[in-house]
Amino acid sequence: MTLAAVDSTKNPETEDVGAIMRDIGARARAASRALALASSSDKDGALANMAQAVRDHAGDILAANAQDLAAARAANVGNAFLDRLTLTDARLEGIAAGIEAVAALADPVGRVLATWERPNGLQFERVSTPIGVIGIVYESRPNVTADAGALTLKSGNAAILRGGSDSFLSSRALANAMREALAASNLPEDAIQLVPTRSRDAVGLMLRGLDGNLDVMVPRGGRSLVERVQAEARVPVFSHLDGNCHIYVHGPADLGMVRNVVLNAKMRRTGVCGAVETLLVDRAIAETHLVPLVEMLLEAGCEVRGDEVTRIIDQRVVPVTEQDWATEFLDAIIAVGVVEGLDGAIAHINSHGSHHTDAILTDDAASAERFLNEVDSAVVLHNASTQFSDGGEFGFGAEIGIATGRLHARGPVGVEQLTTFKYRVRGAGQIRA
Repeated sequence: MTLAAVDSTKNPETEDVGAIMRDIGARARAASRALALASSSDKDGALANMAQAVRDHAGDILAANAQDLAAARAANVGNAFLDRLTLTDARLEGIAAGIEAVAALADPVGRVLATWERPNGLQFERVSTPIGVIGIVYESRPNVTADAGALTLKSGNAAILRGGSDSFLSSRALANAMREALAASNLPEDAIQLVPTRSRDAVGLMLRGLDGNLDVMVPRGGRSLVERVQAEARVPVFSHLDGNCHIYVHGPADLGMVRNVVLNAKMRRTGVCGAVETLLVDRAIAETHLVPLVEMLLEAGCEVRGDEVTRIIDQRVVPVTEQDWATEFLDAIIAVGVVEGLDGAIAHINSHGSHHTDAILTDDAASAERFLNEVDSAVVLHNASTQFSDGGEFGFGAEIGIATGRLHARGPVGVEQLTTFKYRVRGAGQIRA
């Protein structure tokens, strides 16, 4: 079967968007009911076929990605954006391996979460179940197509994917490969549907719930996208706002360890949401740690925007603005400042951060525990790079995004976070007095 054979759209750019989306919603709901009853072996077999389909169709996927990249370059987008958009043989293999990692996870559906018996003899169970239909809206990262499709399938949900216009062709090629694998596995192809139009009206229709067929929205992208979803959604939202991540260096702290972690957290991949955007150094160790850290970042090609103390170090350091402290740069840019001890660092992070991921680098265990307890973020780390804020690194296989809200899901959204629960109650003819 070719990829074209499983692309169910018909001239979507000239058709009625409302009719397209209503049809997608209805088909997703039907698919979700079938998936909720699918066995673990059926889902895992389909995931194995998906991984192989990505490998088998690598040429088609990379050709589509080349077209997206050419259009992006013609639009003069930045290097960080191009990095997020780019697929390579190695990244495709990583996508396939990620799907296989999801298949290897325990089935999150049907887990008995709690049991108890009441004095009247009624027996209660709380059991995990799929949510139903998950809508995912994302920008410029075609790999999210595969991550979201694999995670929703494993958790027994149907997915409606609306990728960014810039990655439209890449996402379509990936989605078609995955749909082909579903068909070959005798599971409904409509368990994974990519919105076949670039029209922004499609997002608005998803936010209104598609006639009750969409159960939750997951936005993954920049602030403007997330804010629109939060403002307009008529269905629950797993929110993922900016990844304005911090590292705070607190004494005593081994300088070699600190240098390695900071460099990795900033420069490994600057365009990921777990990249550190602000570096805070305790005034008590600024004399020994601030200079080598700033010099290291500058030599690595990172623009440093510093406070008054930091600007003294090197004339290449530019003045930091108040806006910089709250900015997710997604580029080789970092804000650097000196703070007054642990209290100053925690106050700064809770005030300027996005509640995504923040880390403390220190040999002082007591201070580390205070930081982990008092910083109000989805992920807090001690002596580790913020770029570990990733579903794969958590052992989740993959993630749909990092939820920065406080309800239901927080941090990397993996298969367990894509389930809800119901109660099963067994009796022997009891009636209520």
